[in-house]
Amino acid sequence: MKISVLSIPEIKPGKLNVKDPRLDQVDKLVKAKKKTYIQVDLTAEDAALEADAILALKDSAADLILKDLEFVETRLSRSAQESEKALLNKLKASLEKEEFISSIALSAEERQAMVAYGLLTIKPIITVQKEELEDFNSVLLKAVKDGGYISFFTAGEKDTRAWLIKKGTTAWEAAGSIHSDIQQGFIRAEIISYDDYIAAGGESGAKQAGKLRLEQKDYVMQDADLANFRFNK
Repeated sequence: MKISVLSIPEIKPGKLNVKDPRLDQVDKLVKAKKKTYIQVDLTAEDAALEADAILALKDSAADLILKDLEFVETRLSRSAQESEKALLNKLKASLEKEEFISSIALSAEERQAMVAYGLLTIKPIITVQKEELEDFNSVLLKAVKDGGYISFFTAGEKDTRAWLIKKGTTAWEAAGSIHSDIQQGFIRAEIISYDDYIAAGGESGAKQAGKLRLEQKDYVMQDADLANFRFNK
């Protein structure tokens, strides 16, 4: 996940671990040799168009809206197509109310038409107060969630690990985030919800309590699911 940092000089570009306290709780039960958090890639603001989300101070949010509004008004003055004018006027009305474009209900066709526009506020915008940066890990956790991502966990003696996936990812797709061989040979996913895993004291207890579920390819992964993928090698 790429997060573009807008006008926050205290934050330097680079890859950072995002420490999830839920993974810490799982690891306490498993006592694995290694614990691996998810990572996010913080980029400079000039890479905002390629980012999955934008992190900005609340005072800077208006700048993003203004940039998009300037583009929309310029495009509107040059457009000859009525369908595009209707879309641009819809965007203009929202931006003039100081609303991000991401908050507007848009059809698939409208979103497709906007691909070439390079608008910023169509992306998830995570705004924070300056004092919130003191607990930057919490800011990153919020950015991951608001940016439309979740994590699932794998746990074993060697490694307890969090894997970053987009919300709505299926079990088959999640398997591919670990390794393409697991995806290609997918048989089923063994899933235990995080709450059930912790309440039962780990995998064995969860199995005994009947909390392990066998899910197929189209199962939609839930945040903090404990997953074990069975596959043909």
